[in-house]
Amino acid sequence: MKNSLKKLVFKLLRYTCIPLLIRESWQKNKVTILTFHDLSLPSAERTFKYLSKNYHIIPLNLFLKACELQDPKMLPSKAMVITFDDGHKNNYHLLELFKKYHIHPTIFLCSGIINSNRHFWFLHQRNSLSINELKKLSSKEKWKYLETTGFLPEKEFDDPQALSKSQIMEMSKFIDMQAHTVFHPCLSKSDDYESRKEISDSKAMLETEYGFNIRALAYPNGDYTHREIEFAKEVGFACGLTVKSGFNTIHSDLFQLKRLDPDDSEDINELIVKSSGMWFLLKNLFSSLS
Repeated sequence: MKNSLKKLVFKLLRYTCIPLLIRESWQKNKVTILTFHDLSLPSAERTFKYLSKNYHIIPLNLFLKACELQDPKMLPSKAMVITFDDGHKNNYHLLELFKKYHIHPTIFLCSGIINSNRHFWFLHQRNSLSINELKKLSSKEKWKYLETTGFLPEKEFDDPQALSKSQIMEMSKFIDMQAHTVFHPCLSKSDDYESRKEISDSKAMLETEYGFNIRALAYPNGDYTHREIEFAKEVGFACGLTVKSGFNTIHSDLFQLKRLDPDDSEDINELIVKSSGMWFLLKNLFSSLS
């Protein structure tokens, strides 16, 4: 019942034509960055078909170059960057779709989880505490609790959850691979040592072991403070991506780039509403009125 109501709401919002108006006016001269995680193949087909038809999808590097040169003419109207967080193994199955729709996305990799049977802590089966409750704990408290449930960051399980090295190298010919820390901690809940190490080691590992030019960091869970920005700058990152909702321009703070999250939705109406920014605008409106 709840899911049916949700679908109805997004369908009604889509057919108000407000997403269209936003896309052709306000969004037209902005850069929209979308974040996905583990899209299914059927959903990815619908998603990329719609986005490639209605936006000009560009590589993240092109946007960064335009920012560095302060040249908005380098960017098309309705520019959009596609990103994926974590490096889930099913991302590999989207490669042919990226080629089909001429999309050059960025995948942010957890360097300590890829090419192994280590697991993402947020996908681990727990006894009681929810993901949101775990995010509120200090990093030490979180890892200690997860250990009681049989999880350790470096533990090898039976099956992988992330991409293998061979898959990453094959995909990297078409896809930009960047950093998402080592083990996906909540950086704002980490002490100085863990935060700096997670940021610096992820860059070093991906450059040394894979030969990538690592310039971009996506903050796991969107958690970061000014400390994380400074650590990222210290080791040579050029930008940091958040999960703060909104659009970007060449004047945006490169270490606080905003992204819209369609939540890997299977519903095309939800995708259309959220990719236009209408959903976050409505939430901001209701928050200001409450």
